[in-house]
Amino acid sequence: MTNYIEEHDGGYWIKGTRVSLDSVVYAFKRGASPETIKSSFPVLTLEEVRGAITYYLAHEKEIDAFLEKSEDEQESVARVINDKARASNPELFERLEKARQSRETRYR
Repeated sequence: MTNYIEEHDGGYWIKGTRVSLDSVVYAFKRGASPETIKSSFPVLTLEEVRGAITYYLAHEKEIDAFLEKSEDEQESVARVINDKARASNPELFERLEKARQSRETRYR
């Protein structure tokens, strides 16, 4: 792909590391500087961080679509897990819902 990014296991990674491109992109989108991102991922060099950002900017639509799809998949999995938890222990979730409603009523 590039000197800095490789695609495998269904994702994009900083070449030769276990750091996902997602991690760098989300930090960049939050406004973090390359230096700040590097300090969050000490295994990366500043050159690798800048290379990852450059790759993202050159492939922004493709990477944004990938990130959106990943988020949708994670939300879907979370819903399934939540539904299974609710089905396996409905009494607990009923008590939690009553406590939430009680708290909301108190703080209005």
